[in-house]
Amino acid sequence: MLEPLYTAEEARAAEEGHDVAELMERAGAAVAREVAQLFPDAHRIAVVCGGGSNGGDGRIAARILREEGRDAVETTAVEQADVIVDALFGTGFHGEPREEAAATIERINAAGAPVVSVDVPSGVDSSTGEVAGAAVRATVTVTFHGRKLGLAVAPGLFHAGEVVVADIGLEHAETEHRLVTPAILSLVPRKRAEDSKYSAGSVLVAGGAPGMTGAACLAAEAAFRADAGYVAVAVPEQSLPVVETKLLEPVKLTWADAREAAAKAGALAIGPGLGRDAAAKALREDLLGAGDQKLVLDADALHDLDPGEWGERAVLTPHSGELGRLLGESSGWVDAHRLEAARRCSEGFGCVCLLKGADTIVAAPAQGVLVVLAEAPGLATAGTGDVLTGILAAFLAKGLDPRLGAAAAAAAHGLAARRLPQRGLVAGDVISALPAVLA
Repeated sequence: MLEPLYTAEEARAAEEGHDVAELMERAGAAVAREVAQLFPDAHRIAVVCGGGSNGGDGRIAARILREEGRDAVETTAVEQADVIVDALFGTGFHGEPREEAAATIERINAAGAPVVSVDVPSGVDSSTGEVAGAAVRATVTVTFHGRKLGLAVAPGLFHAGEVVVADIGLEHAETEHRLVTPAILSLVPRKRAEDSKYSAGSVLVAGGAPGMTGAACLAAEAAFRADAGYVAVAVPEQSLPVVETKLLEPVKLTWADAREAAAKAGALAIGPGLGRDAAAKALREDLLGAGDQKLVLDADALHDLDPGEWGERAVLTPHSGELGRLLGESSGWVDAHRLEAARRCSEGFGCVCLLKGADTIVAAPAQGVLVVLAEAPGLATAGTGDVLTGILAAFLAKGLDPRLGAAAAAAAHGLAARRLPQRGLVAGDVISALPAVLA
């Protein structure tokens, strides 16, 4: 359920004790094989080689392609190529390319031909996914032994294209960071014959200020569809008529009843449509101290939030803008340093941080990150974050620990979305697809 994601250092360690020339021969052969299979009609292949072992892999690939009768040339003149092989920089690269290399990268990107990157797109930091300057936008990345962390974390994720992992005969080792697979959903407890609605997972959603009742409703509906047994929704009194009309299954309460209701819940989802006024912040603080329930803090619950003793029970679920405010950084900085940002949040608040995005990052104090690839662009629509909050609250209420619960919730969220047409997808569609994903 968790696959390895290699940093540059871990990749080097895996290669220690092996014949370098033999590994390069296997790597070059793997690249040549993928080029031939993916682009069978390509004849002129421009192979852009750097000076290191990555360039060596490229030269071997070019040699094999020539032996197969293709016009594979080691060159930076890429404009007339049918396919470009990018073997400029490898896993050891970090920082910003020098001027000449940056110009070559820009020529590759402007050529209009498919690009096959060797191990990692040139310009991408393989250990962080960070891109400090020019970076190749690959059609396919052929990476060796195992997926590199920088191919799964944005912005590197967006440069990698399709990732093909080629076996070059190395033994797999433990890595600090892991990629989450759909198998993680096997950890989500199923309802048993002896369960009651409370033991099957009891959730309280607190939010739903006037004008934002939809967020609380989506979270509550998602919690039920994620197999919670009991869901209650606490909203301001003036929002209650709207929520009574919209929701059938959940119990409807006012904020005045929230603390008492929290005592019966296994998990609290605080934030969907909460608002940021004094009453909303007072409710948040009251619920944070209401017991030992597991917590999901989302949206407005993250505004002006300070660390507290509740951290080890909590999952924070920010997008880049919200996380930037928590860290005193811009959203642009978070987007450029997603791994560092999520880890700073988890360490600073002593909690699990789930940084939302195409590469959802789950960071916990003193542990490696878990990465969930959504592969569902339709999730870029209002309300899907509230759906994730409801799923996560249900999983926590059912007994999953915050770190694995967060990873499982992100996986279920993405899998449900992938079952649907991506154009015109709305948050409620994702809720309707959850039972089939969890079946």
